[in-house]
Amino acid sequence: MKIYTSLVVVLILMMILGMTSAAPSAAHCKKERKLAINACISVMYGRRPSSTCCKRARVSHVECICPVITPALLATINVNRLVKFIEGCGRRVPRPFTCGSLTIP
Repeated sequence: MKIYTSLVVVLILMMILGMTSAAPSAAHCKKERKLAINACISVMYGRRPSSTCCKRARVSHVECICPVITPALLATINVNRLVKFIEGCGRRVPRPFTCGSLTIP
């Protein structure tokens, strides 16, 4: 469960940092999520995000991430840790921001 929770944190990071306007296909989103997981796997084990992970975060689409943010999933996420993770990539957290069930005031 811990790895799954960390994966969600990684995906939310990508959603917040990777806001772009073009709507990707379902296949593209699936590929993006897989690339993100591979690039950010070290974060799932408590390490800081690598430059590759942060780069992936900047190019990911919000449309690929928001649909997976449910209330049940959100209950397992430490939002303060998420903000620190994002700031570790040198990005500001947009405020206010809503995506799926997540709201960052």
